[in-house]
Amino acid sequence: MAKAIHSMIRVLDEARSVEFYRKAFGLNVADRLDFEKFTLVYMSNSESAFEVELTINKGRTEAYDLGDGYGHLAVLVEDLEAEHARFIAEGLEPRKIVEFAPDGKLVGKFFFIADPDGYEIEVLERGGRFK
Repeated sequence: MAKAIHSMIRVLDEARSVEFYRKAFGLNVADRLDFEKFTLVYMSNSESAFEVELTINKGRTEAYDLGDGYGHLAVLVEDLEAEHARFIAEGLEPRKIVEFAPDGKLVGKFFFIADPDGYEIEVLERGGRFK
């Protein structure tokens, strides 16, 4: 059986991205590996062993083209309204809260936010199909 352990994203500014993921999701640097041409920063918290791997390619100055294939990361929270308000207070600019309930059955309640490099992150409230 396979176990999901991390998702890698390429970022331009290590400090800016580390601060965003710390503020938004309480992720802290679990490990940092520095190589000649790139740096890997693994971020996690006590809620899950899953990590976000930030890859910083040294010397890169232009934004990454995310293309049309990237979807989003998703995180689960207990109180969506409280997290939405906290994001606003932190100046993180979350989008509006949406309830997705086709045919009247709740699938999920969520909002989206983009990180400093434009990666989309879905913040879901525990409930519906997301336990």
